[in-house]
Parts: sequence; structure tokens; C-alpha cells
Amino acid sequence: METLMTEPGPSTPGSPAISPAGTQDPPAIPGRGAAPTPSAARRRHRGHLAHQAVPPTAPAPADPAAGRRTGLLVTLVLGGLTALAPLSMDMYLPALPQVTGALHSPAATVQLTLTTCLAGMALGQMAVGPMSDKWGRRRPLLAGMVIYVLATALCAFAPGAELLIAFRLLQGLAGAAGIVIARAVVRDLYDGVAMARFFSTLMLVAGVAPVVAPLIGGQILRITDWRGVFAVLTVVGVLLTLLVWRALPESLPPARRHSGGLGQTVRTMGGLLADRVFSGYLLAGAFAFTAMFAYISASPFVVQEIYGASPQVFGLLFGVNSVGLVLVGQINGKVLVGRVGLDKVLGTGLALMTVAAAGLLLMSSGAFDTVGLAPVAVGLFVMMAAMGLVAPSTNALAMQRTPHAAGSASALMGTSTFLLGSVASPLVGIAGERTAVPMALVQLSCTVLALVCFLVLCRPWQRRGESIGGTAGERNRL
Repeated sequence: METLMTEPGPSTPGSPAISPAGTQDPPAIPGRGAAPTPSAARRRHRGHLAHQAVPPTAPAPADPAAGRRTGLLVTLVLGGLTALAPLSMDMYLPALPQVTGALHSPAATVQLTLTTCLAGMALGQMAVGPMSDKWGRRRPLLAGMVIYVLATALCAFAPGAELLIAFRLLQGLAGAAGIVIARAVVRDLYDGVAMARFFSTLMLVAGVAPVVAPLIGGQILRITDWRGVFAVLTVVGVLLTLLVWRALPESLPPARRHSGGLGQTVRTMGGLLADRVFSGYLLAGAFAFTAMFAYISASPFVVQEIYGASPQVFGLLFGVNSVGLVLVGQINGKVLVGRVGLDKVLGTGLALMTVAAAGLLLMSSGAFDTVGLAPVAVGLFVMMAAMGLVAPSTNALAMQRTPHAAGSASALMGTSTFLLGSVASPLVGIAGERTAVPMALVQLSCTVLALVCFLVLCRPWQRRGESIGGTAGERNRL
């Protein structure tokens, strides 16, 4: 894996400037402009960043492995920030019945503790992303993590459902900082192929965390009550905050930060949305994630109530599907990226998801008479595994276009995903627990819309030479 660069220090007279991609620009020759750098151009063409931004007067690191260890630690920190959302949401799921009884509240009220946390994570990204473009990544991230820790601790001591709902909203708003800034940091530090590979690596965390979180929550409930879940999340938040403070350097130098207030933020986001290609990738990724959210929302009653599977079988199928997502994501990062253009990878993933959703709709509507659980499980597996192609590709292709406003772009992508998911997911149960048609219909509608947005707005056939990570004849930037 490529090593992450450390925070660049202030430039000194006569020192080479540090470019946004982490490479050093050569000193200018009077009367001739900047000296050509064919080797640097070749490195950028391959999508790699310089291993470390070290001023020319500084001695080389004594231990080359030290940089690799630092890179691994920063990777783990970014992975932890990415996992914060599923941990906060899913670790709490097994405790919902306990919360209902302990706080003497109806189930519908307790369900709002999930809805408000999800809404907070969606809205918080819209605030934190532009803040990180203005003030850098570290300060908003550390502030968000501190508030997250305090809000999570307050959840553990909430005396009633109303206060728990309020604290969960605050927890979601603060936890959004980790989600949006992690993606922006990747854009700051990586470019081209390297960025696509790193997003594939983060898919490992994104795929494992939702599976592991409920299992951890269930084990916690064996030794304590629901408040213990929030106590563990508080400890996780403290440890992650310390790691961010000690190990995550500032990735956005002052020269690349934005000035201005709310008006500038609105203009920046408006400019991003006015970019037809960026909006196409944003919508394609959001609709694809919404199809996955529909699966997560509906699969418990589809697998157990309609097809009669036991909770253990459901857990096994859910785990297998998550493993498929992770494995395909890793194959994408290790094998496909750098050999196949990301537009082709994205188009293939969206096509697979659409075919799987169409098959699920045909099976659930009775087009093939009565089918068992096995064919449905195959369709769900293809749906989830294809996300391992779609998610890293949409992230890399969209963020590649926005080096000037990575925080705002990350906020738009994250918020659109959460909002569409929260709106579409409840539709899967609109017909009750007797049929899986609503789930399949939502999935097919979302995957078709994702494919249409990709084809109509991104128009990859017009930008074939601009695709990231293609053959040697393709450029490595948009």
C-alpha cells in the first residue's frame, strides 16, 4: 500500500513548493519558468504520490520502514473514522427491546433514537465538510470527536427516551465529522489510481463494521445492560480521538484553504453541483447505496418471515453477503484498478446490481412460480458484492474532480447518501410482511436510476481518455 505523506511544513526561500498531490515542484529557472519534470509526470500518470514530503535540506529517514508504519497507522485511523457510523448505529440494535422496557416508552418512540442519529449524521456532514475546507481537517475533526465522546457518554446516562433521542441527534451530528473528513483526507493525500485503491481498502472496514457491530452489542448485553453499549462506544470514541490527535497530520495546507462564510460555502457547493459529471457520480453512488440500505432494512423479515429461515441462518447469509462486498472491493483495488478504467468498473457494478434487482423482483412477484431461499440469497449476494465495485469507483471518480473543495464534495456525497437511504428504506415494508416485492421494487428503481445518472450525466464514452486507472494510453486524471 502506498505510504501516506506527513504534514508539509512551511516553505522556506529556495525550497521547492509542495504540490497538492504531495510531489515537489522543481525550482524555477530565471527566464525559463519551471523546469520540466518528466519523472514526476510519469509518477502522476501512474497515480502514485511521493512517499514523503521532505525538504531537500533534511536528511533522509534513517529507517525506511518507519514511513510504512506511519502510513499503516494513518490508514487504521481513517478506517476507524469510517467505521464510526455503523458502530454507532448497529452496535445499539440488539439493545432496542431493553431500552423500550427500561425507559417505559413505546417501540415507535425508541425507534426515533435510530432515526435522529441517522439524520444527525446526514446534516452534520453538510456543516463539517465546508468547515474543514476553511480551517483544515484536524481542528473540525478533533472538535467533532470530542463532542461525539461527550454526547455518547450522555446517552449512557439518559434518564428518559426524550433526552436519549436528543443526545443521539447530537451524537450523529458530531460523528458526521469522522465520516466526511476521512473521505476528504484521502482526497488530500492521494490522487488517481492510488486514491481509488485506498477507497477500496476502506471498503474492507465499511463492509466488516456493520456485521461485527451487532455481534459486539449482543456480547456486551450478556454482561451489562443497554447503557453499557454506550459506555463501550464512549471508550472507542476516546481512543479514536487520541489516535487522531497523535497520528493524523493536517492534510490541507493553508494555501489550499478557503476563506469566506456561509455565502462562500453555498457558492462552492453550487459550483460542485453545477458540474454535470460530479453530480452524475454523486447521484449514481447515492442511489446505489439506497438499494443497499433497502436490503439492510428489509432482509430480516424477508429472509426470516417470508422464507422461514432461522435467525442463525439469517446471520450467516448477512455475513456471507458482507464478505462478498469486502472481497470484491479488495479484488477491485488490488487487481482491476490500474488495469481497467474506473468508468468501466463502475458501469459493470451498476449493471450487475440492476440485473440482480430485476431477478429479485421477478422471483418475489411469482414470475417463476414459488422459489426457495437459495435463488433469493444468490440475488442478494450479487447485489451486495457489486457494491464492492460501485462504492470505491464513485468515491474516487467524484473526488478526483474536486481537489479544490474536497470537504464540501465529501459532505454532498455523504448527505445525499444518508438522506436518500432514510427516505427510501421505509418503503420496503409498505406492503407488510407477506411479500418481498416492495424491497425488490425499491432496489430495481434505485439501481436503474443510478445507471441512468451515470450514463446521462457522466457520459463515460465521451471521456474515455480521462478515466482513472485505465490502460497505458489513458490519462490518469479527469
